[in-house]
Amino acid sequence: MPRSQINGNFIDKTFSIVANILLRIIPTTSGEKEAFTYYRDGMSAQSEGNYAEALQNYYEAMRLEIDPYDRSYILYNIGLIHTSNGEHTKALEYYFRALERNPFLPQAFNNMAVICHYRGEQAIRQGDSEIAEAWFNQAAEYWKQAIALTPGNYIEAQNWLKITRRFE
Repeated sequence: MPRSQINGNFIDKTFSIVANILLRIIPTTSGEKEAFTYYRDGMSAQSEGNYAEALQNYYEAMRLEIDPYDRSYILYNIGLIHTSNGEHTKALEYYFRALERNPFLPQAFNNMAVICHYRGEQAIRQGDSEIAEAWFNQAAEYWKQAIALTPGNYIEAQNWLKITRRFE
């Protein structure tokens, strides 16, 4: 039984009902419908912290989904799971792949910046200020891209860029 049929959360149930109606109304292929079902089930599992189940659903959605824009969101969500699991190298890989398909994902740029900033802080703790500076510079570049796409967002990043004189 698909996860969307067993979820007890009112909001998830409402979303599932609306999504099912839209899938019936909007002309889509059976493969696209199936891909969306896996994506939706992946989001539901992810929101409950069931990352292994979410990944299985996302990988299946990737196998079926052909639209690059839709694939970008699947890849982004896979990146989120790897970030949550502390697998930053894998997360960066998936964010890059998402951005290759959709360069207008400010949240992917932001998450990449957060990872780079974190790695910069790690380098400082290890006493390597040169490596830290490189990570911080990379974080700044990603935050600049995120801010360029959504100027009103990422206020803390904007403040950090100004304080560290990395904002142009």
